[in-house]
Amino acid sequence: MKRIVLFLLTNLAVMLVLSVVLSVLGVDRFLTESGINVGALLVFSLVVGFGGSFISLLMSKPMAKWSTRAQVIDGSEGPEQRWLVDTVHGLADKAGIGMPEVALYEGEPNAFATGAFKNSALVAVSSGLLQSMNREEVEAVLGHEISHVTNGDMVTLTLIQGVVNTFVVFLSRIVGYIVDRTVFKTERDIGPGYYITVIVCQIVFGVLASLIVAWFSRWREFRADAGSAQLLGTSRPMIDALTRLGGLEPGALPQSIASAGISNQPGFMALFSTHPPLAERIAALQSGQ
Repeated sequence: MKRIVLFLLTNLAVMLVLSVVLSVLGVDRFLTESGINVGALLVFSLVVGFGGSFISLLMSKPMAKWSTRAQVIDGSEGPEQRWLVDTVHGLADKAGIGMPEVALYEGEPNAFATGAFKNSALVAVSSGLLQSMNREEVEAVLGHEISHVTNGDMVTLTLIQGVVNTFVVFLSRIVGYIVDRTVFKTERDIGPGYYITVIVCQIVFGVLASLIVAWFSRWREFRADAGSAQLLGTSRPMIDALTRLGGLEPGALPQSIASAGISNQPGFMALFSTHPPLAERIAALQSGQ
């Protein structure tokens, strides 16, 4: 979950910064000086929307290392590290992708894979995961993460995020223009009401757009589970790993993004979850889906 939450927060921050900078440079005034120029606004929205998304993707590896304090290993550190590196490289070779970097970080049971490019990804594992699972279960989790890389999930997520970002930027400025004209009665150019409304709408619409991204993330978890089963030749290790995870305390998020850790919440907040319930994932593996 770390890679998704960090990507979403970074994307939102980058998109807001790009919007503010372009507004300061007078782009918003150009778009609305004679009423809304829909065509120019759409181009602007595409640049900001996809720009924020791709910048977040390119920053994903260094940001993930920084937020978890993960240390890249090469196997020379000890037998456990050597087994971990060899296992990741073996799975990557079987999956037909370039050898990813392997990293370890201190924390509760968790693991993640990230990176902008399929052949130069990062796979990181927590100390808690290694301590709480046997090697077959750890290998299954690693297979799951390698499957994310093989499937190009981060790139697909970036494209989806870029599309929803475009709508967020576009609609927030439409609403801002309408509010500025009807509520704040600005007759010429644009006033403070426009900028305030745009910022508020981008945050609100951005949160709502994350529902779409979260849905895709939940779907891809089932696919990565199946990918792990295919790499290992059996679904049993992944089922065992998920079963064991069900009895463990979930891995804590870095403090900087801890407030976004809502994936296990019931009810409405479950819509924002990046992972489906463990029971559903186990059932899908058992049914061969």
